Amino acid sequence: MSYLYLAIAIVSEVIGTSALKASEEFTRLVPSLITLIAFASAFYFLSLTLRTIPVGIAYAIWSGVGIVLISLIALVLFGQKLDTPAVIGMGLIVAGVVVINVFSKAVAH
Repeated sequence: MSYLYLAIAIVSEVIGTSALKASEEFTRLVPSLITLIAFASAFYFLSLTLRTIPVGIAYAIWSGVGIVLISLIALVLFGQKLDTPAVIGMGLIVAGVVVINVFSKAVAH
């Protein structure tokens, strides 16, 4: 269940970040409200995740998956393109998340 909570937290954070861009510095009401609700949801579900997944592992997954998802959303919705070093860097981040999940024996206490 913890990984489901983490997935919900990640998706909520990506929605919040996308709405933050669309809020135009909190000058548009609907995207601003979506931002606030999405981030509140993200932190709530992250807190549920931390019951069983160590904070460092959860945050590594959160940030790694979040970076890739928000970059894809930025490309599709806002036309923002990444250069080769950015793509390579994100690949290394994803590789790090895979290494953590496959090889780490860390547990929450």
